[in-house]
Amino acid sequence: MAPGGSICSEVIESNSIVSDYDSTAESNCASVKTSIVLGGKHGIYSNNGVYELLECPVCANLMYPPIHQCPNGHTLCSNCKNRVRNCCPTCRHDLGNIRCLALEKVAESLELPCRYQNLGCHDVFPYYSKLKHEQHCRFRPYNCPYAGSECSVTGDIPTLVAHLKDDHKVDMHDGCTFNHRYVKSNPHEVENATWMLTVFNCFGRQFCLHFEAFQLGMALVYMAFLRFMGDDEEAKKFSYSLEVGANGRKLIWQGIPRSIRDSHKKVRDSQDGLIIQRNMALYFSGGDRQELKLRVTGRIWKEE
Repeated sequence: MAPGGSICSEVIESNSIVSDYDSTAESNCASVKTSIVLGGKHGIYSNNGVYELLECPVCANLMYPPIHQCPNGHTLCSNCKNRVRNCCPTCRHDLGNIRCLALEKVAESLELPCRYQNLGCHDVFPYYSKLKHEQHCRFRPYNCPYAGSECSVTGDIPTLVAHLKDDHKVDMHDGCTFNHRYVKSNPHEVENATWMLTVFNCFGRQFCLHFEAFQLGMALVYMAFLRFMGDDEEAKKFSYSLEVGANGRKLIWQGIPRSIRDSHKKVRDSQDGLIIQRNMALYFSGGDRQELKLRVTGRIWKEE
């Protein structure tokens, strides 16, 4: 028996025990009381100190199987085991392949509150179900929908609306119809460039209108699409249309706004919006076809 390792068995790592956990999702978890809850989604949980035992001492995330330990009993998560190159960061002993099966078993008896408890989620979940819930929790913060930069700001909708207005200087408009003109002096220089984001306040909710140019295969195209600042289920309650044209020609798009839960790139790459080929865009622009002048009109309505 190794010193300090009396409760943990030495085993060969196997994929037969639950392994589809992403411990990085637990970063920055607030210190909360752990629980052994006897049923029900809402519960009173007691501070039994096990929560602290389940925190990886290296990354401070909660640990999920396989939980590793060194011969002296120091535990750490599987992600950190790979990072420390099989050397215990506490005592510098070789880690080997020791699994702390007892701690994994104890974790099965626990229920913990959602990490988004302070944002409104008051449910508690079995330890091994908590991460799956948090990946889809309706109270989880949204990512900033601004596509012109790699913005890392997250928050609820009012926070993001204020952030878009104050930090990104995004235009804000009230109303459910719009008429926007996009002008570019030399459209031949535009590749993979995000041009504009406009936010509309409509039906008491916020919608993001994107208009940009990007490379689609070998062709440069222009695309306009709408995203809803809320969850997908709410987004499906609305519809929108976009229209662009000139010289007796017209392109019309009608669809459902995508939730900002879907990234800007995901929506763009799915081509879920009004797509205008460059030649057609220049034809709509008239003149000598050397300057892009597009007028995009549209409206948003609520489905009954």
